[in-house]
Parts: sequence; structure tokens; C-alpha cells
Amino acid sequence: MTQFNAHPLWRSLTDIPFPHSPQSLSPVSLAYLGDAVFELYVRSRYLFPPRRISDFHRCVVAQVRAEQQAQLLETLLPQLTDAEKEWVRRGRNAASSNRRASPDLYQAASGLETLLGYLYLTNPQRLDTLLVFVFPTEPTESSPD
Repeated sequence: MTQFNAHPLWRSLTDIPFPHSPQSLSPVSLAYLGDAVFELYVRSRYLFPPRRISDFHRCVVAQVRAEQQAQLLETLLPQLTDAEKEWVRRGRNAASSNRRASPDLYQAASGLETLLGYLYLTNPQRLDTLLVFVFPTEPTESSPD
């Protein structure tokens, strides 16, 4: 798969200087950013081949829901450094409840999003490595991965 950070749009976004220390942001703020980063990554994976917007939306939603994010986190955990695991832990602990997912799933998804937000600001190459690890191939036209 083409690395996400090689795309000109992604490079332009990650080249924006961030004048503050990411450590000064709350885990909830990092999760908020990580949620957007993850959704953009997943949306970009399903752009080709072109499809109806309803099919596009179905594929993306299947990937960005809390249950799927919790599974992705389980796949990633053995690949994470101790520092990355600490960001996941902080994100899990900061998560509030959600009516659509169990508390454990929501906390895991929030932990993943916190890590993604942190890596987006501090190490986009590592972010790309982890995303390529959990999405090693291009999605097929008929399935959402």
C-alpha cells in the first residue's frame, strides 16, 4: 500500500507547525484530533475505485466505529513502544461513556484515537507505519476490509 504520509495533502497537513507541546493537550483533545486523522485515513482508502456515496459511507463507517477501533488497537498493541502504550492508557482513562458502545470498547477506541492524535503531532512517520500495519492492503471493491 502507498504510504499515507506520501500523499501531498497529508504532507501539507503534517507540515503545519504546532506551536505547543502535544504533552500539554489533554488526552480527550488528542483523541478528538486522532478521530479526525483516522477518519481521513480511512476515507482516503476507499476513494478508489469510485463508488456510490452510500457504499463509500458504509465502508468508512464499518472501519471507524468503536468496535473496529478496539480490534485495531488489539492488533497494534504488540507493535507499540512503552511510551505509545502510555498514551493509549491515558486515552482510555480519560474516556467517558458512550450510549452506542460498551464502556470497554469505547475506552479502547478512545485510547487508539489518543495515540493517533499524539503521533499525528509528534511523529507522522510512525503514525503512517502503524496505519499501514493494520491496513496492509488496498481495500477491495466489494468489502469494507
